Formats: sequence, structure tokens, C-alpha cells
Amino acid sequence: MPTSHRIRIVDAFTDRPFAGNPAGVLLLDAFPDDAWLQNVATEVNHAETAFAHRLPAGGEADWALRWFTPATEVDLCGHATLATAHVLQATGTAEGSVRFATRSGVLTTTAHSDGAITMDFPTAPLTPAEVPDGAAEALGAEPIAVYDTGANLGDLLVELADEKTVRALTPDHKALARHSRRGVIATARAEDPSGDYDFVSRGFFPRVGIDEDPVTGSAHTALAPFWSQRLGRTELTGLQASARSGLVRTELRGDRTLLTGHAVTVIEGDLYA
Repeated sequence: MPTSHRIRIVDAFTDRPFAGNPAGVLLLDAFPDDAWLQNVATEVNHAETAFAHRLPAGGEADWALRWFTPATEVDLCGHATLATAHVLQATGTAEGSVRFATRSGVLTTTAHSDGAITMDFPTAPLTPAEVPDGAAEALGAEPIAVYDTGANLGDLLVELADEKTVRALTPDHKALARHSRRGVIATARAEDPSGDYDFVSRGFFPRVGIDEDPVTGSAHTALAPFWSQRLGRTELTGLQASARSGLVRTELRGDRTLLTGHAVTVIEGDLYA
């Protein structure tokens, strides 16, 4: 009989099922070979599947953590980190703060009494860039400004005229894949500054097998410094305006960005493979 592994599907950056960004989560004794991890992520077929295993006590991290899209392993993922931390807290496997060893260094998550979880991520550096030839046509809107987000993310951050423009985007994903190392983040200031969020975004990542990501935590390590500079506040809330939608609370702390959100487990079962 095949070995079984407990698997959970968690909706991240939401407090209700069928919203936010779904991620697969598997807690393992050790990482199997990469082909198995990729096969599981392809089978789960969500934007990311997270794999974690406990590390020996006394080190710089408590758990090792990796993330796979249906097509490839990625260097940084916010929503699957939030989902993993949620599973650890919900199952009583961990309490309070957890340190994860990842491709992007040690990332710490902290659980709060209201169920929210805060993640401590590296802030993405923003470098002004020229609009790549064909990018406006591929995105379907004319950028106001474009920024490179550095090697850690590998995205282009594209500021658009207004919230309506961001929400109305229908990009050519195949063409858009030629214009960044990972993806394109489109953003604008919130139409109503007195509302529940300060800025909106959408994230397109066809190069890693995700045409549109429902809620991209890692993108907010670039969105936080971008909008903090413009709005004059270090604490902001972003709405990722995908069909599923989700809120990400951000706090800029220099070279670190805190991302806070809720998560909810919607499926739990056994993987036989």
C-alpha cells in the first residue's frame, strides 16, 4: 500500500472559505526527492503547495519550508507560508512564533490571539525601470511607472492610473510572460482613501504557471515600500482585487516588511503517493 501523508488545503489572507488564496500544506518528516514534491504540487494544482519538516532543536530555524507551483519551485511565497503557520498553530504542532529556513533566509511567523498571523519578510528593493517594449500592450493598460523588485522577487511592479484600471485588466498572459523573471504586479491607489484598504493590486505570474494569483503575499514586500513612501505611513492595508480577493496588512520596518492576515483550513485528508 502506498505511503500516506496528511494534506490540507488552506485559504490564506481571508477569514472565510472560498476566498483568499488556496495553498496545499504537507508536514513531513523530511523532504523526499524534488520530483515527488513537484508531482504533488502539480496534482494539488493550486498556486503553491508548501512542504515543511521540523529541524533539530538549537538551530537558527525550527522548520524547513519549500514552496512549489504546479510548474516549478519558487524562492518566496507569502500565502503558502501563512497557510503553513496556520496549520502548525491549528494542530497544536507549534505555538506563538515559528522560524522557517527557506530559500529567502529565515522567515518568522507570529500567531495572535485573534487568529491572525504576522510574517516577517525581507523588503524588496525598488529600482525605477523603463517600460519594456510591448509590456503595455500585453498588460492592456499604460503604466504610469515601472519598478524592478530585485532578485528575491523577480517581478515588475507597474503603477496604473487608478483602481478601476487595475480591476478591469484582461492581460495577454503569454505575451506578459516575456517581461519579467517571475511576474507582473499591477497596482493603484484605492479609489476611496477612507475605505478598508489603501491600495489595490493584481498579480500575474504566467512564467511560473500561474496566470493570475488570487492573493500574493510576497508581492506586498514591494507594494509596502512603494505605497508607504507615497502615502506617508508605514502601516497600510492592501486589497488584491482578484476574483477571490483578499486583504494583506503591511508594516514597513526598513529592510523587513511585516505581512499580516488570517487563514482557514477548508480541506483535510490523506495523500496516497
